[in-house]
Amino acid sequence: MLSYPMRIALIAALGGFLFGFETAVISGAEKIIEQLWQLSAFWQGFTVASSLIGTVFGSVIAGIPAQKFGRRPTLMGIAILYLISAAGCTISTAWALFVFFRFIGGIAVGASSVVGPMYISEVSPAQQRGRLAGSFQVNIVAGIFIAYITNFLFAGAGESSWRWMLGIMVLPAGLFAILLRTIPESPRWLVLNNRDDEAEKVFLRTGELNASKLIREEHELSKFGSQDKLFSSRYKKPIFFAVMLAMFNQLSGINAILYYAPRIFEMAGFDKSQSYLQPVYIGAANLIFTLLAMSFIDKFGRKTLLVIGSIGMIIFLGLTASAFSTEHAHNKFVIVYLIGFIAFFAFSQGAVIWVFISEIFPNSVRSKGGSLGSFTHWIMAAAISWTFPVIVEGSKTGGFYSFVFYCAMMILHLVFVLKFLPETKGKSLEDIQKFLEID
Repeated sequence: MLSYPMRIALIAALGGFLFGFETAVISGAEKIIEQLWQLSAFWQGFTVASSLIGTVFGSVIAGIPAQKFGRRPTLMGIAILYLISAAGCTISTAWALFVFFRFIGGIAVGASSVVGPMYISEVSPAQQRGRLAGSFQVNIVAGIFIAYITNFLFAGAGESSWRWMLGIMVLPAGLFAILLRTIPESPRWLVLNNRDDEAEKVFLRTGELNASKLIREEHELSKFGSQDKLFSSRYKKPIFFAVMLAMFNQLSGINAILYYAPRIFEMAGFDKSQSYLQPVYIGAANLIFTLLAMSFIDKFGRKTLLVIGSIGMIIFLGLTASAFSTEHAHNKFVIVYLIGFIAFFAFSQGAVIWVFISEIFPNSVRSKGGSLGSFTHWIMAAAISWTFPVIVEGSKTGGFYSFVFYCAMMILHLVFVLKFLPETKGKSLEDIQKFLEID
């Protein structure tokens, strides 16, 4: 029997499943769409990145309704956007219409990446927060894994295979919208809006025995209320940590690999059928090592996982770069290198980013801080995903240059984590505020 906080966290985390599915499903359809509408490398990159451009907008605007109307109503709006995107992409007959609906899906992903982890962190007891907030990332990688499987299954469905790949998302999006009706509003949002009696009931139901103390501390720490400004000297530390962690998350090259996995395997000498099957292995490794990370995140802490992951990613990105160092790269070990990279990414950055960003901002600016971290993440994701096909098609050793760059970025990431990043495991959200000397 699932505990109450675990049940409501898992329902909110279904937005992460749709996030993962939406971002990865295009990998199976992108080459079909390129041929269907005869797109150049530049416009093909734009088509894939259109969803990511939407995520930038979604991440920026999500904090506004989340702060004004609440986390739960905003999540319900996100579910509706996922439904519109899935249905719209399925029936699109023109390239511009397809891009528009991918953009709508991107808005849902960007908003979900802000509001989902925020909601889960705010309803989770401190000792369980890492695992429960991490369930959002577990759902992301589960969505990616299922997208790769459905892409493989629908790959032989003929000219309309891409419609099946994208349209199947209607089912989980509908389920998400229905289940959201059963969860409560975030107790910390209720406190911020002076609805203390309602907040206390939710706190007690989620297992927070010191509900009155938490409510009192929240009022003291949120003295500026919901109108508090994010960009002030009080919040320079969490802003710095969120922006840098979000940047490095994408500078690892993760979305280039997830979005263009079949293309990368074709570059490495795999035939077309194998190129659709190999990403399934990547998705499976992503899911397995994310689940493993959830077992350790509250025990070893966020920083330890990031250090271990950085070292592993540096090694496997370097090996991948070496595989593409010659003009004719037919290296079947690429699958091993990329699975190694995904394993260390999932165990570290993948598991930590949304947990950490949702923890480090105080209640009064948490929605704004989450939007900033997510905005940074998606700006970098759009840039990486848009430029990757241009780079690999513009040079015979474009794959080598791309992976060397990602490897160098992970070396810088390791330095950042060791030198600057604090540990937040086991602390209440209020204690983290005090720890970061926000006053």
